[in-house]
Amino acid sequence: MDKDSTATTILAHLATVDAERRQRAADPALGERVEAIKAYQQQRFARTYADLLASTRYQHAARFFLEELYGPGDFSRRDAQFARVVPALARLFPREVVRTVAHLAELHALSERLDSQMGRLMKDGAAAITRRSYAEAWQACGMAAERQQQIELTIAIGEALEAYTRKPLLRQALRMMRGPASAAGMQELQQFLESGFDTFREMRGAAEFLDTVRSREEALASALFACEPQALCPVGDDPLGKLP
Repeated sequence: MDKDSTATTILAHLATVDAERRQRAADPALGERVEAIKAYQQQRFARTYADLLASTRYQHAARFFLEELYGPGDFSRRDAQFARVVPALARLFPREVVRTVAHLAELHALSERLDSQMGRLMKDGAAAITRRSYAEAWQACGMAAERQQQIELTIAIGEALEAYTRKPLLRQALRMMRGPASAAGMQELQQFLESGFDTFREMRGAAEFLDTVRSREEALASALFACEPQALCPVGDDPLGKLP
């Protein structure tokens, strides 16, 4: 896919994100439920990867994933920057970086769609998310293929950041982009890319980290689809035991 096509794809994903936000703004109760779901999922990630967050080698990468890919943070400023400067992004940044941004935009759009649908199906409201209500909404939402795609995109972004660490000239190019990125209004994107690059370089190899993320996310998704929510009780190494 050439840069122009990739730019068009990025804009389409950002339009999806904007549409989801508009729907929540028009329905404050839905917005509250979605924010509660995002906070719950961030807590879940922290429980699932408590060992990596405490690891000297992996803690910064786990924190990066927690805050940049799984967090309930407001990314509207970064998204607004993306939407304004996608043509400049495609022109200024290397092709592989543009491809990673496309994966990020796709992951963002997919996650927003899934969270919105979960919010619509959450029975107990924003203030009372439990293992049972979360599992019930997950199963009612379904979309197993989309859940798998969410995992694949997360891993693809990690693999891209890992690949960057083997290309010192790319890191130098990113540094040189600070001025042009700032001038073009892409400070948030620049910060994300540099932070991801440095975090993955610090690990000195990300294969084990990414394999762990994939295996645990797939195990949790399978368990959520298979469980009986009314009898949900975490036992031993059951991945559902990682739910808050």
